[in-house]
Amino acid sequence: MIHDGFEAFAAALPPNRAIICLDYGTKTIGLAMSDPRRKVASPVKTIKRKKFTKDVLEILTFSREREISGVLLGLPLNMDGSEGPRCQSTRAFARNLSEMTEMAIGYWDERLSTVAAERALLESDRSRGKRAAIIDNVAASFILQGALDRLSFMESSG
Repeated sequence: MIHDGFEAFAAALPPNRAIICLDYGTKTIGLAMSDPRRKVASPVKTIKRKKFTKDVLEILTFSREREISGVLLGLPLNMDGSEGPRCQSTRAFARNLSEMTEMAIGYWDERLSTVAAERALLESDRSRGKRAAIIDNVAASFILQGALDRLSFMESSG
């Protein structure tokens, strides 16, 4: 089920199970996952997009093997907060994914996540080729960490 609001997504998650985050791009899908306590995000892999069914099968197989409880998609809002064609594409992917899984699906604002990931990789002195190969899953981990920090704040304040 898709939850447009982050609070509804958080409420739908069973306790003590990891979540994944997808940075859904035109050519690749970056994948990151949390630990079961949902405190730390880690980049996992980059999926080269093929066809929807193959891509989703890879994501769902990964999710089953690791007992994932929810899927967070980075929502590529414009800098002014409006939604453009990339948001529409991400939402369409989420709708199609929701027909193939019972996992909770939510969104998180991904503005500047790729910039932050690129900066972190530059600081780690990665070559351009190595950065290109992992930028999407590192961006997904930045997106997920923001959501995990929000979850932690929600738990501590309420």
